[in-house]
Amino acid sequence: MELKPGDKAPDFEVNDQDGNPVKLSDYKGKKVALYFYPKDNTPGCTAEACNLRDNYTELQKQGYEILGVSTDSEKSHKKFIEKQELPFKLLADTEKQIHEKYGTWIEKQMYGRKYMGTARYTFIIDEEGKIEKVIDKVKTKEHAAQILD
Repeated sequence: MELKPGDKAPDFEVNDQDGNPVKLSDYKGKKVALYFYPKDNTPGCTAEACNLRDNYTELQKQGYEILGVSTDSEKSHKKFIEKQELPFKLLADTEKQIHEKYGTWIEKQMYGRKYMGTARYTFIIDEEGKIEKVIDKVKTKEHAAQILD
């Protein structure tokens, strides 16, 4: 299932880095940038998270809540947040339930080897819970500008 602008964003409930349950429906009335990334503390994912951190004030001024999603554990997310001083929540989708709903758990290939992994996608969700935009070509070092564009 491919989600596209105009579709209702699938609701979910998983824990954040502190073990608190987070539901997309909790953010009704707010714009959400739901970004999927492969792994905590890897070069591309760190560049992306730090770009969002460095532009967080502007993103908030424009009404965005940022939620990062990967299959890493709560503990891994907590360390990543502390190390990079990230001001937003990271969701521990260890069972891949959000990935499945958003179609971001895909077959990838590296050095000729096929494996399953996270597609780096961002879904911009409006105040009504509808998908406004899907960013499928994420520029890790300019990601905030892509969201604000």
